[in-house]
Amino acid sequence: MQHLRQLLTTQNSELARLLRFSLHGIEASLKKAQAELPQDPGAVVCEQVLQELQNLLQEEAQELTFIQHPGELKLDYLREAFDSDPELALYLGDSLLQSYTDADLWNEIHRKLLRVPEDLAQVWRQRALDFAQEMGAVEDNEYVYHLPFIRNEIIYPGLSGSVNAQGLCLSQKAFFHNNIIPNNASEELHLLASFLLLWSKFIEIEQDLHHALKSVFSFDVVSLHSQPEQQNQYIDTLIDRFQRTKKAEEIADPLSTLRAWIDMDEAINSLVFVPPSERYSWWGKLQQESRRALKKIADRAINAGYDVRIRQLTGLYADICAFSKDDLQLDYGGIPGEVLTCLRVYARINQEEIPGRVIFRSSR
Repeated sequence: MQHLRQLLTTQNSELARLLRFSLHGIEASLKKAQAELPQDPGAVVCEQVLQELQNLLQEEAQELTFIQHPGELKLDYLREAFDSDPELALYLGDSLLQSYTDADLWNEIHRKLLRVPEDLAQVWRQRALDFAQEMGAVEDNEYVYHLPFIRNEIIYPGLSGSVNAQGLCLSQKAFFHNNIIPNNASEELHLLASFLLLWSKFIEIEQDLHHALKSVFSFDVVSLHSQPEQQNQYIDTLIDRFQRTKKAEEIADPLSTLRAWIDMDEAINSLVFVPPSERYSWWGKLQQESRRALKKIADRAINAGYDVRIRQLTGLYADICAFSKDDLQLDYGGIPGEVLTCLRVYARINQEEIPGRVIFRSSR
């Protein structure tokens, strides 16, 4: 412990900063595991370890004074640590952070974390917050940009104090303010309406978003930032499919509703990053909400007496390619030979087979 303390309190040391981030990561991981495994035989010792870590980090925070060079961003070390993390690179590829202000850097880091597995994202959120607080910033859950959705959720906090950076949240108030569907519409239609509004707003603020919607452009995954005409066509198609789904629900024909829902779900899941978000990331889980609602619609058709089967295509590409068509291939991200994301589900409706569509990683 003596040498740990000595290294941690070494002024202006990159090794000290690396150790600090590693200890914060260990602390966050142990806290999460402790909450999930309260009966584990090591729970008592784990609590003692956590206390030692907290004492060590508190002592270090009291003794350490950061030397910031003129013109240097307060959060610049986060950039270095983030860009050099090999685990993050597995999910985000080799692209480096591009921000030139602390506020932009805070947002860019947290939006990239929406694409990685939640456990890894949570460790990094805590590291980022701990470092920002060491630099004199304060977590601020009020200073957030509101995105319309059917529920309230802080996606990530803002900062105030020595660093002013706006966070991001889902806002039920912002959703109902748009008033695009009647209040007595179904729960599932409310979800689709909220995706329509959320996707339109997210595209405005996130430069890394792409689309892979076949009816708009079938040959590749297309950047929405560098090709604004594709952005307009994607949003127009999203709106059109929402309106068709709304009309199908009004007619109350189970099969027409199901077909419209499959098309709408495809549009929602075709808004992607490159490489695509990990399935158990924040973004991946959000898109799965559409899939779960689609299953409910399929179940209604089955209960009405129709022969219906839908399947989300995942796993080895070789195992599912017979159920898909016009798939897209990437040479990076994920595991070689596996599906990176399912854009459209496979469906069989009264003996009619409707192929799905995926993005997959080449096996080379």
